[in-house]
Amino acid sequence: MSGQPWFAFLESNTTGTGREFCAAARARGLRPVLLTRDPGRYVYVEQDGITTQVLDTGDMTAVLDQCAELLRDGGLAGIASSSEYFVSTAALVAAKLGLPAADGDAIARCRDKETQRVALADAGVPVPEFTAVTEVGQAVRAAAAIGRPVVLKPVLGSGSVGVRLCRDLAETTAWAAELLGRATDERGNPVPGRILVEAAVEGPEFSVETFDGAVVTVVAKHIGPEPYFVETGHDVPAPVPEETAAVLGDTALRALAALGLGWGAAHTELRLTHEGPVVIEVNPRLAGGMIPVAVRAALGIDLVDAVIARAAGQPVPPARDAAGRAAVRFLHMEREGLVTDIAGLTAAQEAPGVVAVGINTAVGRTVRRTNSFQDRLGSVVATGADPQAAGERAWYATRLITIGLTDPEEHRLAEPAQGAGGRR
Repeated sequence: MSGQPWFAFLESNTTGTGREFCAAARARGLRPVLLTRDPGRYVYVEQDGITTQVLDTGDMTAVLDQCAELLRDGGLAGIASSSEYFVSTAALVAAKLGLPAADGDAIARCRDKETQRVALADAGVPVPEFTAVTEVGQAVRAAAAIGRPVVLKPVLGSGSVGVRLCRDLAETTAWAAELLGRATDERGNPVPGRILVEAAVEGPEFSVETFDGAVVTVVAKHIGPEPYFVETGHDVPAPVPEETAAVLGDTALRALAALGLGWGAAHTELRLTHEGPVVIEVNPRLAGGMIPVAVRAALGIDLVDAVIARAAGQPVPPARDAAGRAAVRFLHMEREGLVTDIAGLTAAQEAPGVVAVGINTAVGRTVRRTNSFQDRLGSVVATGADPQAAGERAWYATRLITIGLTDPEEHRLAEPAQGAGGRR
């Protein structure tokens, strides 16, 4: 038996950050083990030789029992999750085993978007006008009362899955019926029969990355065409005046305080309106979308390693020298189909300024459009002398990658439909 203690990951996101977590654990002399319902969901698991334990990760007792067994079998240094859906369970199980952990109950309250909205509004943190509903008729009446375009979203979710702009009552009716008709999320977890109807907020979107209650950086987001909110890229740090970054950061910290969050990483999304920042969502976990990789490249701050260190009770790493500016650009599917070929990765990796290239699918997988983070087939992180240069380098490298797809109609029965992967 190896003398290295285990570090347990409860499920994972399916983009590069999940892989980064396992690599960071190994670099700290820990043995990563992925607790999962389906190891095949994650492309990197087999490629990187990650140990897996298959169990019902929606059953906290099963997760606790498995982690207790790991504790007996060589020791367990910590528990974490890079998936929004499992961060609360990871924290609660870690606490039960006496391991370092965030407040699992606070995370659970934060994950319910209605509960989160109420807490923020009660604390005076600016949020969109909102109403939680359980029926289509209620959604229509709420939209009519708001009196302008609305955004409908599940109260539990991640990565913009199910989030849609509705410009009129007909669109509201149709999308509310779609969301309320869903019994499970994209991972098969049961979902409550509630959705949020909230006023659409205009203005550029940002995220504030924090760790242990301190602002690390402000990130500028690039969003795809309406009516969906699919992220197409990120700029680190956001190219905004210092006073703007300070206001965004202060608003995010107020939101975290209102929710009782201050341990480890958090990812707060905001829009900057003419009246100031409005909090769109607080996520009680490290950012996805390759943002941590861009932060490390631009600022020398390794947030992935910091999360592992915090959860294992080890010192958080200091910042290192870095490039100053970085950008993420995503490779999105242009059509659905069966993946037959992936080419151009070496060319992309060798392109100027590129520090990371990730692919979120594999030959033989079927990809279906979901109008969410799952539509990302790959990503590139690049550095540059300024935000424009970094962004252009990342975009150029994505164009060097080609993913061959066959007509999905020819392979309808080839395998179950699924998204490309990823999580925000």
